Amino acid sequence: MPGKDAGVLLVLVLAFSLCAFGDDSNKPSDGVVLTHYKDEYSSSARVEPARMDGRAGVAVSFEGDEELHYYARPEKATASGFELIVGANSPAFVFGEAVYPKWKIITDPLGRKVEVYAGDFAVFVPIEGVGEGVTKADVEVTISGQACTSAVCIEPFKTTIPAKVDYGQVESWQQISFEKAPRDVQSGGAGGYSVWFALVLAFAAGVLLNIMPCVWPVLPLVIMRIVEQAGESRRRSFSMGLAFCAGILLFFACLAGANIVLKSFYDTSLGWGDHMRNPLVVTFLVLLMVVMSLFMFGVFTVSVPSSVAGRSGSGKGYAGSVGMGFLAAVLSTPCSFAVLTTAFVWAQGQALMLGTFAIMVIGLGMAVPYAILTAMPGFLGRLPRAGRWMELVKQGLGFVLLVIAVKLIKGLPDAGRINVLFFAVVLSFCVWMWGGWVSFGTKLSRKILVRVIAVAICVLAWMVIFTTERVEWTPYDAARIEQARLEGRPVLIDFTAGWCANCEIVDKVVYQRRDISGLIAKKDVLAIRADTSEESMPATAVLKNVYKEAVPVTILYLPGRDEPVRFSGEIFFAKKLKQALQSLASKRDDDGEKENGK
Repeated sequence: MPGKDAGVLLVLVLAFSLCAFGDDSNKPSDGVVLTHYKDEYSSSARVEPARMDGRAGVAVSFEGDEELHYYARPEKATASGFELIVGANSPAFVFGEAVYPKWKIITDPLGRKVEVYAGDFAVFVPIEGVGEGVTKADVEVTISGQACTSAVCIEPFKTTIPAKVDYGQVESWQQISFEKAPRDVQSGGAGGYSVWFALVLAFAAGVLLNIMPCVWPVLPLVIMRIVEQAGESRRRSFSMGLAFCAGILLFFACLAGANIVLKSFYDTSLGWGDHMRNPLVVTFLVLLMVVMSLFMFGVFTVSVPSSVAGRSGSGKGYAGSVGMGFLAAVLSTPCSFAVLTTAFVWAQGQALMLGTFAIMVIGLGMAVPYAILTAMPGFLGRLPRAGRWMELVKQGLGFVLLVIAVKLIKGLPDAGRINVLFFAVVLSFCVWMWGGWVSFGTKLSRKILVRVIAVAICVLAWMVIFTTERVEWTPYDAARIEQARLEGRPVLIDFTAGWCANCEIVDKVVYQRRDISGLIAKKDVLAIRADTSEESMPATAVLKNVYKEAVPVTILYLPGRDEPVRFSGEIFFAKKLKQALQSLASKRDDDGEKENGK
C-alpha cells in the first residue's frame, strides 16, 4: 500500500505541475518593442487579460520614455491613420472598440497644442461576445501609429502581438482602471483620408510652397526672366517656364529617389527636413545664400560666352531655368515643415509606388503656377518694363538672403557657427576677387591668375578653418587641475577668449600640429581649455589674479616642479612647447615600470 500511495501522490504532483506551469493561458505576453529612436528612447507593449468596469477584455500596457509620444487624435497626427490605434481579433471572441486613457497636452514642433499618450499607460479592448462552449483561444492585438519626439517623428509602424486567453478564469483576471478619453476619440482610426484626398492635399501643399519666405529671393529672378521674354514668342516663353518647372520636379525626384533607396535597402524613410539636420547641408545652404546675395548686389555676374550663345539658338537659358527651379525648391525646405509634413509623411506610409507618386505630386503643385504664368502672354504684356526698379528690388532681396543665411546658421552646432561665419567672409572676398578684379577686356592670362589665386585662397581657408580639434580639451576646472598635480600628472592650460584673434592663431599654428597633439596624448597631459571671454568666468579671475597675464598664454605644469613653464607674449612657441613635452615620461613608460616592479 505505501508504494501505491506514493504512486498516487506522484500523479497528483505531476498534475498540479502541469496545471501550474504547463498552461500559459491568461499569462501576460512578453513585452514587444513597438518603436525606438536611436539608442535614446523606446516604447514597448504587452498584452494580458483584464477586467474594467465590470467588462472582460484584454489590456494593452505601454511602457516607454516620456519624451516619446503617440498622437491621440487623428486630426492632430502628422497624417490620418498615424494616431495610436489599438484593436483585437480572435475566432472565438468578438471585441468592441478600444477604450483609451485621457491624454496629455504638449506643444509640438509646429507650435500646436496637441493631445498625446506618453510614457506608461494602458488601453483596454473589451470582449463583447464569446463563442458557444469557448473557454480558451488565441487572440491577436494589433497596434499601429507613429511615435514622435519633441524634434522628430519616427517611421510609422504596425505590430501584431499574440496572446492566449482562458475565459474560464475570467473572475481571476486583473482589475484595471484609468481615466478614460472622451468618447469622440474612442474609435481610434475612424475618418481616414482617401488616397485621392491625400493626393489633392499633397498638390495643395506644393502650391503653398510658392508663398514661403525662403522662396521669395528667387522670385525676382523668375519675374525678370518673364519680363525679358515678354517681347518674345509665346512658344519660347512657355518652354522657358516649363524648364523652370522641370527644375522643381527634379528636386522632388531626388527626394523620391532617396526615399526609395532608404525604404528598399535600409528599411527606413526620409523624413521631411532630415537634410536640414545635416551640418554639411546647412553649411552649404548658408554659403549658397551668401554667394547669391553677392550676385544680387552685383559683385559678380554670370554671363554666357558669345560663341556659346550664338550656337545655342532657342535653347539659350534652358539650363539656367532648370537650375533656378531646382534652387527654388531647395530654398523652400527650411520654411515648409508645417505645410509639407502631413502630405510627405502620408506618402512615406503608403506602398512604394504610390508614395513616390505622391512626393512628385507635391513638386507638381509647386511647379504648376509657373507653367500657367508663362503660358499667359496677355499677363506678360501687362508686366512693367524692365528698369532701375528691378535692380533695386534685386539688391534689396540680397539682404533678405543674408537674413536667411543667419537663420540657417542658428541650426548649426555651437562649435561650428563661428567657423562658418569666418569662411563666409573669406568666400565673399574670393568671390569679389573673381568678379571685381577682372573685367571683360582683361587679358586671359591675368583672368586665369586672379581666379586661380581666388580659388586657392578659398580652398586654403576651408582647410584651415574647418580642421577638427586634435587635442582633447577639458573645460577649466580648478579642482581637477589640483587633483592632477597631486597625482603627478602634467597639466597644460591654454588661456583663450572668443574675441582674441591671436588665440585663434595659437590654436592653428600650435595645437593643430600633429606632433604637439600627439605628444599631449602620449605623455598623458591633462589639457585644459580656459575660456576667459567674459569677466564672470572662473578662468578670467585666475588669469588676472594668479598668473597676472593676458591672453593668449599657455601654462604648463611639470611633475615635481612648483613653478609652471609659461608661454606668454608670443604666438609661435610650438618648438619650445614640443621640447618641454618631450622631456616628460610617457604614460606607456610609466605603466611598463609599474608592471616590472620598478
